[in-house]
Amino acid sequence: MPQTVTAVPDIAKRGYARPDVLVSTDWVEEHRNDPKVRLVESNEDVLLYETGHIPGAVKVDWVTDLNDPLVRDYVGRERFERLLRAKGINNDTTIVFYGDKNNWWATYAFWVFRLFGLENLKILDGGRLRWAEEGRELVTTVPQYPEGNIKVRERDDSEIRAFRPEVEQHVKRRGKLVDVRSPEEYRGERLHMPEYPNEGALRGGHIPGAKSIPWGRAITAETHTFKPASELRTIYEAENGLQTTDDVVAYCRIGERSSHTWFALTYLLGFENVRNYDGSWTEWGNSVGAPIEKP
Repeated sequence: MPQTVTAVPDIAKRGYARPDVLVSTDWVEEHRNDPKVRLVESNEDVLLYETGHIPGAVKVDWVTDLNDPLVRDYVGRERFERLLRAKGINNDTTIVFYGDKNNWWATYAFWVFRLFGLENLKILDGGRLRWAEEGRELVTTVPQYPEGNIKVRERDDSEIRAFRPEVEQHVKRRGKLVDVRSPEEYRGERLHMPEYPNEGALRGGHIPGAKSIPWGRAITAETHTFKPASELRTIYEAENGLQTTDDVVAYCRIGERSSHTWFALTYLLGFENVRNYDGSWTEWGNSVGAPIEKP
């Protein structure tokens, strides 16, 4: 039975630009047996799904499913289409992502799916933590679905993905950059997130001109859900001078935390041109001659 936890305002009343891309735990409970809805769990901990997941949910492993096994890049169209069909996903399926870490990897998977042009995508607000804290059911049974019929286009990196040469030009023209890592990483005191092995780059600091806006500021810690639009606007616009018409590049260490900020800016605040630099600090901090700032 659901347990009593801190209540959250209705998604439709939080002032988001696209409230339709978020769904509540109640919505998922009501639709988890809907054949036209597929729940997709994507976690940092790639073994977490096997310990228990929302009934009917399938797993997408960000390492083995989304990334090319040889080249530092994402999979191509054919492999991606086979993945989705194996999960029973059809052309008319609504895909709802959720995961651990307040949906880091759920928004990352959402972003990768958008590279292939998929549009009928949603995020379970509050993610796995909210579902579990409400005392809702988790199971270990792995569902089996008939093969889907979805067709996807070739991957298009031009609109929402940034590469290092593009970021270099962005820096030269003083474009808006958002560093979503921890303050310690931004200041160059760490090369990885706090409480993680301090590895991944040869140099510390941040890309010149970047604003430090840690990704987690977009989340209400007690509920694991996104803050209302008014609070998000205070963080990104009032405090840091971003405008919805700005050309914005977000980055972190490998692109997962920055996909969370990309999602918040694009879908919740209606920013028109936000790109995720997934090479992020593991590329920039290891690149010979790349300019670096420290406070």
